[in-house]
Amino acid sequence: MRAMQVTAYDQPLSMQVLQMPVPEKGQVLVQIDTCGLNFGDLLIIKGTYQEKPPLPFTLGMELAGTITALGDGVDHLKVGQRIAAYTGFNGLAEYAAIPADVCVPIPDEMNAVDAAAFLIAYGTSHVGLAYKARLQPGERLLVLGASGGIGLTAVELGKLMGAEVIACARGADKLEVCKAAGADHLINSKTDDIREIVKALGGADVVYDPVGGDQFKAAMRACNPEARLIPLGFASGDVPQIPANILLVKNLTVLGFYWGAYARIKPSVLTDSFKELTRWYVQGKLKPHVSHVLPLDQANEALELLRTRKATGKVVVQVTSK
Repeated sequence: MRAMQVTAYDQPLSMQVLQMPVPEKGQVLVQIDTCGLNFGDLLIIKGTYQEKPPLPFTLGMELAGTITALGDGVDHLKVGQRIAAYTGFNGLAEYAAIPADVCVPIPDEMNAVDAAAFLIAYGTSHVGLAYKARLQPGERLLVLGASGGIGLTAVELGKLMGAEVIACARGADKLEVCKAAGADHLINSKTDDIREIVKALGGADVVYDPVGGDQFKAAMRACNPEARLIPLGFASGDVPQIPANILLVKNLTVLGFYWGAYARIKPSVLTDSFKELTRWYVQGKLKPHVSHVLPLDQANEALELLRTRKATGKVVVQVTSK
């Protein structure tokens, strides 16, 4: 089978021909249709992600495909069933043997591209906003990096959950995408003063931040008393240091949040979230925004779209030719 692998850190992926994996006990073999790319993949390539597997390895955190074989002990899934999964790695390959307990069935109404764009982006935003921040109808939600894969789903879900949504992104074109996703107010992070605009709108009750750096600092100073802040990534390259005196004066809460960890510490959080998200998708309330779909042999070009911030929403790799 073909796979796009990391063979050296901070270097382009290379196409390799590998042996077909065999599912072990508790695993299933999946023929992969699509793989969703994420900012974390860029960190993995650089060797700066929190998980660092030995070289060489196959990139790709989330995948969608069809089960072709079952390992011993798997009785809740079947051959021929369509599934999506968060695997951390191995998505940019034609086949993968993955744990059965990370597989979630794909509804008939969901195509393979949407399925590969769904788990991490919607899952992260839904768990972050609903489970961690307890976002309430009528609250004001500030989303930084709002045109990206994670940010855009936070805009969409925040609006669906009844919040007043402020979207912050770079440039008019990206802000138009945010507006289409339901944002009530738009801030151009290239030219606008985030703190002053948010304060003029009445302040933020929840801040959803995959960016970090100066934007986080501005957002924190625009928070209302008892606001909740979710720093879930640092796309700016700057991890902000949070001054305790500002937390104290405004009674602010900063919520540590790593979505992938729930697969180990409390899987029910993820499975319950996915059931709700799938229900909303089938009802037509959610629609993944995928700006680019590229074939497997163009995976490096797909990653470059993320690296240069030329994509909006998600970038998906079509692994199996259709």
